[in-house]
Amino acid sequence: MYRSLAPGAIGVKLPFVESCKLAAKYGFAGVDVNMGVVEEMGIDGVKGLLAKLGLVAGSTGMPVNFREDEETFQLGLADLPQFCETMVALGCDRIATWFMPWHATLSYDERFERMTKRVRAMCQAVAPFGMRFGLEFVGPETLRAGKPNWFIYDIDGLLRLIAAVNEPNLGFLLDAYHWYTSGGTKDDLDKLSDRDIVLVHVNDGIAGRTAKEQLDQERALPGETGVIDLTTFMGSLAEMAYSGPVVVEPFSQRLREMAPEEAIKETASSLDRIWPQ
Repeated sequence: MYRSLAPGAIGVKLPFVESCKLAAKYGFAGVDVNMGVVEEMGIDGVKGLLAKLGLVAGSTGMPVNFREDEETFQLGLADLPQFCETMVALGCDRIATWFMPWHATLSYDERFERMTKRVRAMCQAVAPFGMRFGLEFVGPETLRAGKPNWFIYDIDGLLRLIAAVNEPNLGFLLDAYHWYTSGGTKDDLDKLSDRDIVLVHVNDGIAGRTAKEQLDQERALPGETGVIDLTTFMGSLAEMAYSGPVVVEPFSQRLREMAPEEAIKETASSLDRIWPQ
């Protein structure tokens, strides 16, 4: 596994060149990429910059809106091959997204069936480009409370969906916060292997709150509060020889208020605290 910087996840807004320079300065091996940076610099410009700084394109977000009506989904799906062609040209072969743990109108079974079909179609669209697709379940109970039609919010639930999709390039975007807030354990992590995980997010919980009281958009830097057992989480990744990027996603107002370089420096330091020796 290696450290990858997603500037947007820590609230940093800089030109891609500056973000990459700071990523390299503070020991990151990879950076997130997207179509915006290609429009900013061109494919050759991005590739040249990454090569010059010794960085890799860690991951990118799934651009297809699979959460809405069928027409919207099909329009996005039609554009997906061109997107993948561009990302692969940058050296990026990991694409990921999330889904909500409830739905306004669809029952669990109805949504499971729709998700199975749509996720399978996206997997099949990205497969010819050698890309792996990671899905992220969302764990906090506070996000489901009072909502209708609860859906998948833990490792076992996502494993069932992945089995139903039955495509070899589908796996997890595994987030430490969602593992913790869903009641996840070491035994749950032991159900996974490197081939099951496309991308990892790390963070910490808010002190003074139980797992059931944590709020989705309020988190801390990894190792900042000690609420989440990141020794176990990172140790499990090391045991399975996870080979992909590890990205910090703290949703921290304190971090967002820092100067960009200071925020990236502190993000790097937070990884030092939790990285397996």
